[in-house]
Amino acid sequence: MKLKQGDSQISKLIALETERQKNTLQMIPSENHCSPAVREALGSILTDKYAEGYPGKRYYGGNQFIDKVESLCIERAKELFNTEHVNVQPHSGSPANAAVYVATCQPGDTIMGLALPMGGHLTHGTKVSFSGKFFNSVQYGVDEKTHLINYDELAKLVQSHKPKLMWVGATAYPRIFDWAKLGEIADSVGAYLAADIAHIAGLVAGKAHPNPVPFVHIVTTTTHKTLRGPRGGMIMVTKKGIEKDPELPKKIDKAVFPGLQGGPHENAIAAIAVCLKEAATPAFKKYAAQIVKNAKALASELKKYDFNLVSGGTDNHLLLVDLRNKNITGAEAQDLLESAGITINKNSIPYDPAGPFKPSGMRLGTPAITTRSMKESEMKKIAGWINQVILNPNSAGRVSAEIRKFCKKFPLPK
Repeated sequence: MKLKQGDSQISKLIALETERQKNTLQMIPSENHCSPAVREALGSILTDKYAEGYPGKRYYGGNQFIDKVESLCIERAKELFNTEHVNVQPHSGSPANAAVYVATCQPGDTIMGLALPMGGHLTHGTKVSFSGKFFNSVQYGVDEKTHLINYDELAKLVQSHKPKLMWVGATAYPRIFDWAKLGEIADSVGAYLAADIAHIAGLVAGKAHPNPVPFVHIVTTTTHKTLRGPRGGMIMVTKKGIEKDPELPKKIDKAVFPGLQGGPHENAIAAIAVCLKEAATPAFKKYAAQIVKNAKALASELKKYDFNLVSGGTDNHLLLVDLRNKNITGAEAQDLLESAGITINKNSIPYDPAGPFKPSGMRLGTPAITTRSMKESEMKKIAGWINQVILNPNSAGRVSAEIRKFCKKFPLPK
């Protein structure tokens, strides 16, 4: 039975969401449009199979083809990111990060990560997260004037607190990380260095951002965002990680299963394998480069309209905008732009004087609109629309109609 006949309500809601995505601009940096091939694998019969354990060591029978699917996914990830060991079973990025803690730390150990208000992630030691509840979390930030990580100050903080595990990664940091310098800082105290590349994995795969693998011990990532796959997670152990701890791959695997999860979602793993194959193509390399070109072009155009960009611009796929000079909160901007057909998200800025529910900034990015084949000239139009709507909220209806017409030239992946 087809969905439309079996559940007309869900079918209708999916159709409505499809129309929303087709006719508006998806500019939340963590969102993207995956290929029909990825969605086909995700919705395949593999969703019916239990496969607790790992290839060749399952707790259920009937996994001879499942083993091949997961092994293929692992090999593709190893080759794409040039790493030694990969676990593709985490259900998403946060469970992947949790497994790293289980594998490397004991409750109460000192850990470090970029603070959430400075652009970091919840699982890097934020107090409301398990990572801040079960571990002695020391958070680092960015410079108040430049909004960049001050590596000299970070080195002093690391020497003072000597963390067992140090995270590098962000949800709202628009600049490139100096992996070599970060590796030196972590090595100076013997800390595990984990790179969380959830946001930039596609840029790393497409060689539009430096690869952390040579300089860190562990890499975690989601598989959607810039990598343009299904929602899932991966944990990679590097050559440097194995040199530090030869048992680290086994520790990671045990932390995922049976430590934190039961049966893996093999339909998602198959879809991850598909996206990894896509990411190994020359076309994807051009795509990753275009994401950055578009982000830089969008930043340049917004600055012409006197938008204040945190750190002054971007090196990756996202922009963080301080809206205080526009006399509008991030929450207000989010709702207003959505009414005009532009989906962004409210976001705190470093040293934000406002609270997280009505922050002073907005975060926007270019992965999804680049998937739709938009380029620098389109960024000029988009920046103009953003400026019009922020300056004159009454223009939202007119802009929405213009965007709807505009989107017909840039269809979703087929």
